[in-house]
Amino acid sequence: MAPTPDLNVPPSPSTVSVSIINSTGTLHGVPAKSFVSPPQHGHDWLAAPMFAFLIQHPVTGRSLLFDLGMRKDIENMPPKLLHHFGEIGWTLSAEKNVADILKENKFDVSKVEAVVWSHYHFDHIGDITTIGPQAALIVGPGFKKGLMPGYPTNPDSPILEADYKDRELIEVDFTSAASDGKNWKRLQIGRFPAVDYFGDGSFYLLDAPGHAIGHMCGLARVTSQQTDGYDSFICLGGDAVHHVGEIRPSKFKPLPEEVSPNPFLPLSAGCDSKCPGAALQKLLPNPELPTKSFYEAARGEAWHHDVEQTIDTAGKLQEPDALGNVFVAIAHDDSLLDVVDFYPATMNDFVKKGWVQKGHWRFLRDFRDRLTSKERGGVETVEWPHNRTWGRVEKKSA
Repeated sequence: MAPTPDLNVPPSPSTVSVSIINSTGTLHGVPAKSFVSPPQHGHDWLAAPMFAFLIQHPVTGRSLLFDLGMRKDIENMPPKLLHHFGEIGWTLSAEKNVADILKENKFDVSKVEAVVWSHYHFDHIGDITTIGPQAALIVGPGFKKGLMPGYPTNPDSPILEADYKDRELIEVDFTSAASDGKNWKRLQIGRFPAVDYFGDGSFYLLDAPGHAIGHMCGLARVTSQQTDGYDSFICLGGDAVHHVGEIRPSKFKPLPEEVSPNPFLPLSAGCDSKCPGAALQKLLPNPELPTKSFYEAARGEAWHHDVEQTIDTAGKLQEPDALGNVFVAIAHDDSLLDVVDFYPATMNDFVKKGWVQKGHWRFLRDFRDRLTSKERGGVETVEWPHNRTWGRVEKKSA
């Protein structure tokens, strides 16, 4: 096992409050092979809940959103995008906009100063017009050159002109001191180029290229050594990976001899439930290497802007993911559904609640069909949170 990585996050007494929002958006019919490889028997479809994050700075009262899930009026997406979904058999659904969820919980969306898009894809950008014109739109490097103008000026665009019209548009520059007039401090967090959003070490944007033009992650300090006795962080992963099997196991955190809690049991079984790691190790691409992740980004006709960069970013993400005081939250990770407390709760007490231990190996449920009951620790039937499956939805005939 490699030495525990040091992210070299500068010390700070400043923290933010982070809430994970289950946006109600879902996507069915996404083949796993379009995003990850090598294929795992029985894991044919990628899970696609859609998470957004509310970040609040308690001292200044400032707030921002990281991603917005998917807009509920799907019919108002760019036409070419909708046509493409029909061709490939994806089924989109969203009961609410993130703004609806915030308002239901008495949060004033007019106080949101900015929306950060981890990247421009439809299942992350939501409908920013529902947040209000006061909210700046923050995007990653290359966005303006690679994606503007939006629809309808460019009929083939995957974004709408209305998304950025009549609001401040800020493209983060991780290589110079200024980003569209914002003099954010630049630094290195682990192996990620970063900028300090609030200027006090409470929230960073990370350059995480590969999956899409301008892809970014976030890192939020939710407790501080100086005020709480320990540092802890939430890493907002966006689509840096589409399945946490792309970063687990790793040289920093190999597959253990016993996996606890048993990922094939409900969490109510407790953290003393165990599953033998040897059975799981045979599912790895190379069973002799318990430090090699189950997956990597798929090549070929995959949904990645730059596959090699995507794989490199996943490697960088393995460093914070190996730490007990960092909780990595990927935008479509359904293994979190029965681990975290969703908005209006906050994530700040994740260390005390044991979320890292409970959630780290939870994704192994996806490989249940390749194991016998004995290899699953005696589990005959694997329960899924909310009884949800992610395969294709059959169209009802008229």
